[in-house]
Amino acid sequence: MNYSFKSKLKLHVSSSVLLLIFTILALVMANFKLWGVNEWYDNIWSLEVALSVGPINLFSHGGHPLTLGELVNDFFMAIFFLSVGLEIKREIKVGELSSMDKALLPIIGACGGMIVPVLIFLLASPADAAIQRGMAIPMATDIAFSLGILAIFKTRVPMGLKMFLAALAVADDLGGIIVIALFYSSTIDLASLGLSALCVGALCLANIRNVRSKAFYISMGVVLWYFMLNSGIHATLSGVIVAFFVPATLKAGTGYYLERIRTNVNKFPVIEVDDLHNTIVLTNDEIHTLKSIESAADKMISPLQDLEDNLHWPINRVVIPLFAFANAGIDLTGMSLATLFSGVSLAAMLGLVVGKFVGVFSFSWLAIRLGLVSLPKGATWKSFASVCVVCGIGFTVSMFIADLSYSGLGDAGTALLGQAKLGVLIGSLLSALLGCLMLHKTLPRAKADNTAKA
Repeated sequence: MNYSFKSKLKLHVSSSVLLLIFTILALVMANFKLWGVNEWYDNIWSLEVALSVGPINLFSHGGHPLTLGELVNDFFMAIFFLSVGLEIKREIKVGELSSMDKALLPIIGACGGMIVPVLIFLLASPADAAIQRGMAIPMATDIAFSLGILAIFKTRVPMGLKMFLAALAVADDLGGIIVIALFYSSTIDLASLGLSALCVGALCLANIRNVRSKAFYISMGVVLWYFMLNSGIHATLSGVIVAFFVPATLKAGTGYYLERIRTNVNKFPVIEVDDLHNTIVLTNDEIHTLKSIESAADKMISPLQDLEDNLHWPINRVVIPLFAFANAGIDLTGMSLATLFSGVSLAAMLGLVVGKFVGVFSFSWLAIRLGLVSLPKGATWKSFASVCVVCGIGFTVSMFIADLSYSGLGDAGTALLGQAKLGVLIGSLLSALLGCLMLHKTLPRAKADNTAKA
């Protein structure tokens, strides 16, 4: 396993644990009526927030301040989609989507995992236009939770299956971004849209002129987010747009910086073993040389990879858990098993549990049988099917699309949103449990035993 993927896997595992903790906490608080905890939980997300520069409130939409809940879903999720966009661009440049051989199976699987869940949602839900606004809810695969499930089985999972699931989740995210852009925009404000276009033009020009400053792209991204928020196009897409303009190349070749580091390191005298723990006061020239080495090392990492790496901690430790805490608090009062097995709850649950598995597995099976691609290295059909079940863990993006689908529809929309979130929670839980059971049955045991003996 390469070090980069291994460290990323560990981060997703810890993120999935935090996500689970905050999801449970939100559910408990939303239904804990003693001391008015549930009322406090509901009211906190309705608090208005402001970040004003003169007469302009950055956190406002149409002249009205955003609530704390809207801030989480519109601003913090824009940061999340910035991270997603950076990951997609890197995967296309140098990762699992960088060549047709690597990308074809995850992309084909992702297409099936988006098309079939939508069809199942439409078939399982009442023929009501308001309800069917949520047909994209079961399209997503949560990369943190899904990779967290695979991490439970450690070395028993072939690397090919881990890379397949990670690449499929990235392709899924790209599909979700396209759906949000096309179907979840509101009334367009032409003035704000024009200003958004100017920001995109500035980002494009900066990329062409090889501007390397991450501060510039982040600052311009905040401005773009504000104008897109008021334009009618969903503001979270601003994060993706910025990501695709952040440079992925170095200002000079890798060899140039390596040679610069090597030359500067050679300026220092060779240290004897006995002197390794002695403290030496550096001269001004030696300090300057060290700073030159530091500068060259920094410039060997592209702005895209550096920004993506810096975002991993806040996204996985703050943004995603906060989103779960704000959105997973479903009021279960008045709900029953009948609620789960009817309407939008049933449609979302079946879309994830059945739709994702059938879609990913059937499209992949057909592509493999036609000879277009082959099974991931080290996988069997049974273990591959088990991973396809894990793809039904939707959660973060599914919850987000549910909120886009039903918020703003009044009391009826609030009820539909609660049902959709219940379906996402139960569907994701069932996919995780079934996936764990199948992986335990289908993955080889010898590798784990040999590892333990070693």
